Formats: sequence, C-alpha cells, structure tokens
Amino acid sequence: MTYLDYSATTPVDDAVLDTFIKATKYIGNPNSLHKLGVRAKHLIDASTEQISKILKVKPSEIIYTSGASESNNTIIKAMEKFQNRGKHIITTKLEHSSIYAPLKQLETKGFKVDYVPLENGIVKIDELKKLLTDDTVLVTIGMVNSETGIRQPIEEIGKLLKDYPKVIFHTDITQAVGKIHFDLTNVDAASLSAHKFFCFKGIGILYKKENLIIEPLIAGGKSTTSFRSGTPPVELIASMAKALRLIYQNLDEDYTKVLDYNKILKEKLALYQNVSINSSEKAIPHILNISVKGIKPETLLHSLESREIYISTQSACATNDISNAVLALTDDEDKARTSIRISLSKKTTQSDIDNFLKAFAEICQKLM
Repeated sequence: MTYLDYSATTPVDDAVLDTFIKATKYIGNPNSLHKLGVRAKHLIDASTEQISKILKVKPSEIIYTSGASESNNTIIKAMEKFQNRGKHIITTKLEHSSIYAPLKQLETKGFKVDYVPLENGIVKIDELKKLLTDDTVLVTIGMVNSETGIRQPIEEIGKLLKDYPKVIFHTDITQAVGKIHFDLTNVDAASLSAHKFFCFKGIGILYKKENLIIEPLIAGGKSTTSFRSGTPPVELIASMAKALRLIYQNLDEDYTKVLDYNKILKEKLALYQNVSINSSEKAIPHILNISVKGIKPETLLHSLESREIYISTQSACATNDISNAVLALTDDEDKARTSIRISLSKKTTQSDIDNFLKAFAEICQKLM
C-alpha cells in the first residue's frame, strides 16, 4: 500500500497506541474525589504540562475538544458574547469548512464577514490593515491551507494585530503541528486535531489566551476547564501528549526528508504538459496540489486506488465539486475542478514516491 493522504488523517503510531493502552488502567473519572479519580487527574495534568511546553503556552490555556472542527466552532460562535465590541470578522478564502459554516451562522445574526485579498495565495498585510475597523472583533486565518499547503505569515499578522487590542486573532494550526516550527506569542486562539500527527481521532485542542474569556460551546459540568464541559478522555489526552512528543523529536530532519520527496514529485510531474503544479514555493512540502487537465479527479483517484495508492481530490471535509482553495490561489476554474492533493509525512518512503510516479504515468498514458 502507498498512502499519500496524510493531510486527511494519519495512522496511529504504535508508541501512541501503547500509551493509550497503558492509560486505560486509569479507570477513575478525573473529576472524582477518590484516589482513582485523583490518579487519573494527575495523568491529565502531566500530559497537559507536556503539551504546553511543546506548544510554548500555559497549561491553563489548553482546552481539550473533540478536534479542530469543534475548536473552530467554539471560538467563532463565542463572538456572540463580544457583540458589544463589534460584529465584523475578517478571514480568507483558504479556510476549512469548519470556519465557513459557523461564520455563515453568525452572518444570519447580523455579523459581517470580509475576505482579505491574497497575492499568490498569501494574505496581503496592507489590505488586511485596510479592512480593520472599529467594529472588527475577530480575525481568523489558518496557518497552513489543507489543500494547497500555502503557509500564511501568522507571526507577522499577529504583530500587526497587537496594535488592535479589541481584535481577537485566531488561527487553525491543524496542518502545521508536527510539520513546521511556529510561534503563538501574538495569537489569541488556535485550533488543532490530534489525528493529523499520528494520534487518534476524536481529540484536539483549542488554545486560548488566559485573559480571553469566552462562552463554552458545550456547557454542563466540571471538566479540565470551565470553557468545555464533559468527562475528560484520559486515554486520548495522554496519547496526544505522547504523539506531540514523538512528532517533534526529529522535526528538522523529517522536514528535510519530506522536502526532498516533494522536489522529486515536482520535478517529475512538471514534465507532463497536462499537469499544473498549484502549490507554490510558499507551501510547506508536506502538501502538493496539482491539476491534471483532461482527467476527472475522481477518475484519477480511483485509478490510483485500484493500485493501492491513496491520495485525495481536495479537503476530506469539502462539500463542493470545485476546490475553493485552488480557485482562490490560481483564479482558474478548470484547475480548481481538476485538482488533486498528494500529502506526505515523515513516514513517506522513496518506494511510495516511485510507486506513485509509475502508476501516474501509466494512468495518464491510458486516459489521455
């Protein structure tokens, strides 16, 4: 099997699974006062401390959620609490559907959403500054686009927004965690999902600066924080801490390896006249988006699948037959309708690359 769909989800690392199994021995509810509950709470506290050190945030700023979709919904819907500050939100046309859906809900309640112009897929800082008004309450811009790999200058945007203390700055870092170094110093809130870095589905984080008080999306009882109710999933939290430790152990070395594979793919695919490479030099190497003229993405995907090679056509959560991210990047509807995503990871091998390129050549020869 050749798996090249790591941006959709990743397999669970054996060491992470081992941690999960060990954590099942902590049978007490972490909110219980008896010794079994206290023991489970200590494991969560230790895991939270480890996570906070890796992300360079305070333990009290970590809210455990079911994943980035819940985290995104939590911070965006919390803006209803800040209506007295303003009802204007700024985002981009490169965001995940779990950003757009709650934004649309807020629009029905009188909020206004503006989309900052892009240049080669990158936020134009000057244009962002022009969009800021006294009514702006939230800027939400993803760090790395899941379809094209385009990385936004989050640190630079954060520095700009420091001069606008009324504005809350949120970023979805799901596709950045464990792939690149980043700094959350000037970010007020950030979302992530653990299943993107070799952990389980169903666990994620909403990082929220300590002084930012929001209404919980899920209310009803004691948990690790007052901002999200529910019995804390001890096993999942411990597993996520382990997965984060592992993914950051050899980050630079893993990045270089992925970059080398990305270069090989680009070099070989550029030889095809009907192939356009959509991911630019501003994209992280883990995500390579291309368009193949004359072949439907679904046809290409299933042809590769028949050879046990797995890619995706766009974000796994996308609902349209056209990639909005590719359209925003290329301004070309044909490319947006024929795009596919190849996503790599530290587990990608030279054999994976060779298998894909060989199968791609055979499919193109047959279908063109």
